[in-house]
Amino acid sequence: MSVWIHRRDQSAIATETASARGPLAGLRLAVKDNVDVAGLPTTAACPAYAYTPERDAASVAALRAAGAVVLGKTNLDQFATGLVGTRSPYGAVSDVRRPEYVSGGSSSGSAAAVARGEADIAIGTDTAGSGRVPAAFAGIVGIKPTVGVVDTAGVVPACRSYDCVTILAADLALADRAMRALAAGAPGRLWPSDTRLAAPPEPVVAVFDSLPDLDQDWVPAYERTVDALRERGVRIVPVDPEPFLAAARLLYAGALVAERYSAVGQFVDAHPGEVDPTVASIISAARDLPAHRLVSDLAELQRLREIAMASMADADALLTPTVPTQPTLAAVADDPIGVNSRLGTYTNFCNLFDLCAVAVPAGSAGEAQFGVTVYARAFDDAVALDIAALISGATLAEAWPAGIAATCELVVFGAHLRGQPLAHQLTDLGARWAGEVRTAPHYRLAALDTTPPKPAVTRCPAGEFGVSIAGERWLLSPAALGRFLAGLPAPMQLGRVELDNGSWTTAFGCEGAAAAAGKDIGEYGGWRAALAAGAV
Repeated sequence: MSVWIHRRDQSAIATETASARGPLAGLRLAVKDNVDVAGLPTTAACPAYAYTPERDAASVAALRAAGAVVLGKTNLDQFATGLVGTRSPYGAVSDVRRPEYVSGGSSSGSAAAVARGEADIAIGTDTAGSGRVPAAFAGIVGIKPTVGVVDTAGVVPACRSYDCVTILAADLALADRAMRALAAGAPGRLWPSDTRLAAPPEPVVAVFDSLPDLDQDWVPAYERTVDALRERGVRIVPVDPEPFLAAARLLYAGALVAERYSAVGQFVDAHPGEVDPTVASIISAARDLPAHRLVSDLAELQRLREIAMASMADADALLTPTVPTQPTLAAVADDPIGVNSRLGTYTNFCNLFDLCAVAVPAGSAGEAQFGVTVYARAFDDAVALDIAALISGATLAEAWPAGIAATCELVVFGAHLRGQPLAHQLTDLGARWAGEVRTAPHYRLAALDTTPPKPAVTRCPAGEFGVSIAGERWLLSPAALGRFLAGLPAPMQLGRVELDNGSWTTAFGCEGAAAAAGKDIGEYGGWRAALAAGAV
């Protein structure tokens, strides 16, 4: 199995590991060889194309700054053109468990390095599914963020409009950590002020009402995943797959493939015999496409996107199998174009529709690894991640967008606590629960005679004794906080509250006169304890 194209010197790796600092300190990083690493050749799996960059790609620099240590460069489908993992002069990358089957591509070596335990995390790229497909076959996690939120500087382009840098890792929690460091260190497209930072407690997930091309032996595995989500409180709604699949076909069957020619077409034409024949045929075929076809296909893509997004208007996300089947190396050799096209059935539409995606393992289908992908709208990356966590059983304290998008903090003490009657006012706005907190011991807690009952938290005057009050910390977007504040009824208000660690934050308070008229329940130290004691 040809996983690696270039490996760094072991002494250099050891030295860098010993001095690594940061949230990813010492984690072993594999880098797809269409992404620059300073001092190592970038080949894009084409030796004639090779060059040696003087600086890291933005994505590599971000992970290195967070403490990750680059091991080397991994194999791929040449020029990231393929979903099979076989189109490379460095050899095909096969499935890590069943060597007669494909690994998936184009980030084949990156996924295999993680699955084999040779790397902790890996950088891949994803235009049509190149990060998600090999993740599914390897039984690992692949996070494909919203297009453009990670800088692609230093990445050999495949289709500039749709290329994404992705993270591959063995589990969702580690992938989340790495994605946070990547997005923070290589920022690109700006996040909107109303970004949702969490999925709702009872999300709505769309599923296709039919599953074209899905291997019949894999259907039970997919249905088990859908049933498990239902058991976890997810509402499932069916949608028509046709607009999604029609868009998927446009990526290669239409004029959009002209972007691939724009990226490397002149090199391919100038180096006959030095490019994989299948890759060359795909890229060169776009050379003479008329401009009006591209304009027409872009208009058709927009039409299909509007139909598809309208069909899932009431859903938080879409769930599909990641791939419809896993072909053998022999099957790909017999029909390299047809087999590859089938693998993109459930992935190609993603970037065309400006969706984010999280691919996670979902058990097995016979002897094959089975995986599903959660898709969500642009910048709903945290929503997709939370629903993926329901599938994988992962516990995520803070999804990575909560540390990247503009975020406000709000501490609540009563009816807005998790499980309390007004918590939905926060979750409906995409707020994310971020743990329990306590105030400094300088506050009074009273119960107001309202429906539903609410607490009044006020700071004691200097010289008076107070108590430390239990609360919860939530994270929400600036726009969400503004909407929340606009709907806040008197006598409630937002203000600054001191926590027991000495920090100050935005929190619920109450007008002084109303608080003074309430029943003092400070002895219970918090709203939940007061409820449990029947004091409210």
